[in-house]
Amino acid sequence: MTFQTMPKVELHTHLEGSAPPSFIKQLAHEKQIDIGGIFNADGGYAFRDFDHFLQVYEAACTTLQSPEDFRRLTMAVLEETAAHGVVYMETFVSPDFCGGGDLAAWKDYLAAMEDAAKEAEDKLGITLKGIVTGIRHFGPEACKPAAMCAVETFGDFITGYGMAGGEMVGRPGDYAYSFDMAREAGLPLTCHAGEWGGAPMVAETIRHLKVERIGHGIGAIDDTALMDEIIEKDIVLEVCPGSNVVLKAVEGWANHPIEKLRDAGVKVTISTDDPPFFHTTMTAEYEMLHQTFGWGEDDFKAMNDTALAAAFCDEDTKARVAKRLEPAQ
Repeated sequence: MTFQTMPKVELHTHLEGSAPPSFIKQLAHEKQIDIGGIFNADGGYAFRDFDHFLQVYEAACTTLQSPEDFRRLTMAVLEETAAHGVVYMETFVSPDFCGGGDLAAWKDYLAAMEDAAKEAEDKLGITLKGIVTGIRHFGPEACKPAAMCAVETFGDFITGYGMAGGEMVGRPGDYAYSFDMAREAGLPLTCHAGEWGGAPMVAETIRHLKVERIGHGIGAIDDTALMDEIIEKDIVLEVCPGSNVVLKAVEGWANHPIEKLRDAGVKVTISTDDPPFFHTTMTAEYEMLHQTFGWGEDDFKAMNDTALAAAFCDEDTKARVAKRLEPAQ
């Protein structure tokens, strides 16, 4: 078994950010939208730093204008993801990019994504679930309609609520209303924190937003008491090493804290975040973790077991996915 064929569970991806550049270029061509400036000479996405990455990301999203666009996007992403052995994937989807936060429009977009997800599961053996996501740098008020969309469509496909975007905009407590709304409706919660804001941002996120998972969370490595709290509360980190390296949240693979976090007893998982932006795949993540830390098949199996246990889907889905992971045993 190769790293590519090994069955995998991935918890931290962004649907729009997983769009192959060729797919976005095709949509731009069809709609006569000029976004040529977001690509480099090799045809990939081009950005200087995290803030510029957000600008390029949102420019790419301007080509996604209809439910049909999202149906095509979902299928393209799942085809690419399944090719790297992923059998279960959770993806962040934002109502801001699907009808501007309007609930009726959101339901139309959602139906298109679900349709593609069902087709991909039948054809490719990959299960997709969505986590409705507020965009942090759009502000606390903009997150409220996103949370309402999550509450109103929580079910088989939409399995959680979270927040992504510019981590240093505001403090976690500023966004508590939308998280409280989602929690009261029974949605599991996750939030990006600790990629840029260090241990204090992770600590505030856990205490003010009461999440079950943290997106990235690598800043926790600098606070032993915080790591103990994470372990005690059984919070799982959705770690995206390749993303952290490319965006320079860490200085190279050898300095990535994922192994130290794991060795301390923190539950960590592996994901790609926005794979074409960061020139990565789940296969590449496994290969680099193997090269850097010597991780092997048993380590990755343990990561997948941790990820499946932390997944926001129902128990029947987990049982179905667990059977797909059996070849790795």
